[in-house]
Amino acid sequence: MTLTATMTEPLHIAWLTTGRGPGSYGALEYTLNAIEAGLPVRIAVLFVNRDPGEAEPTDRLLALARDHRIPVETISSVRFRKARGGKLSKPGEPLPAWRLEYDEAVAARLAKYDFTLGVLFGYMLIATPALFERFVLINDHPALPDGPVGTYQEVIAELIRTGAGESGCLMNLVTGDLDRGPVLSYCRFGLKDAASAAAWASWPKAAANGVPIEDSALYQEIRRRGVERERPFLVETLRAVAEGRLRVPGGPAIDLTAAVERAVTE
Repeated sequence: MTLTATMTEPLHIAWLTTGRGPGSYGALEYTLNAIEAGLPVRIAVLFVNRDPGEAEPTDRLLALARDHRIPVETISSVRFRKARGGKLSKPGEPLPAWRLEYDEAVAARLAKYDFTLGVLFGYMLIATPALFERFVLINDHPALPDGPVGTYQEVIAELIRTGAGESGCLMNLVTGDLDRGPVLSYCRFGLKDAASAAAWASWPKAAANGVPIEDSALYQEIRRRGVERERPFLVETLRAVAEGRLRVPGGPAIDLTAAVERAVTE
């Protein structure tokens, strides 16, 4: 199935996020600005796995959605787990039963809305079949298709450890293969140039002095470059879907580096 907008109807999406920090807020704000500037997309519903009052950053994001008259659905995953006496999920172990029940509840909420594509951005839960078998979902990941998996913190740490010369952003189809679903789109950017030379040079000494990697100048520089591109990359991916240049699902994957770099330099 090819998901496209028409001349009179934009691409309707669901936006799923935890909204735990400025990255999630900034991505939603950037996309809303792009929509106002002509991006043929409509956010049919915003789903957040926190309830109002649970965390200040999430409340800011919810307020942004309300200001733009976006329907909002929230189910606190923490409260859901505690109400069922469930245990926290652990890496490498099967998801506990409450997580499957939770996604069934999320799916029931989302089913009330008319959308053809779900976007996971800063959504800190692993999607289960109750979601990805019912809806077409895409997920952002802060690496190249053959790059590291994990959180953005883990990705950056691995890039530093291996002395990587480039990184990127990708969108993949959400499947049961965490961070390794079929790649739909990607962009790449360099990590080693005159502007980053001092940060790379300072890292060995910082590491020897016990500076946490996330506090290092090199980590901050890599993170800055990624954040600078992940927002236009998301918008350009949605534009490609809406205009029929990118098939979801089915691919093939498209390289959006040129469009993203144009947006970064504007």
